[in-house]
Amino acid sequence: MSVKPEAASALFAGPFALATLSLPDGPAFPALVTPDGRALDLRVAFGDQELTVRGLLEVWDAAAARLTTLAGDSSAEKRPLTEFRVHAPVEPRQVFQSGANYRQHVIDLHVAHRAPGDDRPEEERRAEAAEIMDRRAAEDLPYVFIGLPSAITGPYDDVVLPAWAEKPDWELELAAVIGRPAHRVSVEEAPEYVAGYTIANDLTDRATVFRRDMPQIGTDWLRSKNAPGFTPLGPWIVPAESIARPDDLRLTLKLNGETMQDESTKDMIFDVARMVSHASQTARLLPGDLVLTGSPAGNGMHWGRLLRDGDVMDASITGLGAQRTRCVAEVAR
Repeated sequence: MSVKPEAASALFAGPFALATLSLPDGPAFPALVTPDGRALDLRVAFGDQELTVRGLLEVWDAAAARLTTLAGDSSAEKRPLTEFRVHAPVEPRQVFQSGANYRQHVIDLHVAHRAPGDDRPEEERRAEAAEIMDRRAAEDLPYVFIGLPSAITGPYDDVVLPAWAEKPDWELELAAVIGRPAHRVSVEEAPEYVAGYTIANDLTDRATVFRRDMPQIGTDWLRSKNAPGFTPLGPWIVPAESIARPDDLRLTLKLNGETMQDESTKDMIFDVARMVSHASQTARLLPGDLVLTGSPAGNGMHWGRLLRDGDVMDASITGLGAQRTRCVAEVAR
């Protein structure tokens, strides 16, 4: 079951955003969405029935100008968003995820994930974490790893909590959407390769993050982060031109109406440009790919309250809209 957005005076910043929508029992299609809650089928506007949002991102430099014109065209047939189901806005080929990128969050995790036998006072372990963060920032070494596109789900879809996940947790993140192939780009060049931004909730099963049977190997991101539906995405891709300060956006996540995460991207250790540049030094980033930029303080491990059946997460980021997802326990087979 999906939750449909209500029309609002301003769903997001700027004149338009990109979405992937569908009518009941119909195929998904790329859409231009206006801030007043109306949508235009871009297959019709571009005369291409096979068009996707990723296809638009592959020609983003040319498409962006035309989309701006369409957004202001009062003769273009735009229908209320409430008529449609909202899907994840894009199907990426690659998902680059980031860990340990918000200073306070990393310190909290460092304390929560105390190694067996580490009986030092909390203050000492917090000081150690702060020192590690300062060193990483000085050495310019973001922590980036790979996620699976199959974990992505829509912004209003239910999230199934696998029976094996003992400690499922939330992680609200700003996601940059790539608009041009990027390989070995500099920090200064990196913003030119970002087409827009969207919201991601990078769910994590804390119980399977570390391989306790093989501690020398470290983390197990496949198992802990990539169950189907563990990455609610969207609802929209807001063009980068509409987000003047990606380094000063408010991220807020509420669990059953109670605020759990409420932080600014100012607390990032590495900003979007440094993340995109760093990932591109090894990989070739492609149009439609996602670069998740880490999650701020206030996850479930911090509060001692993990996700369970029936929980509702409301997540929002300044200028990017909001998503609502309900947690559903996996049905035993």
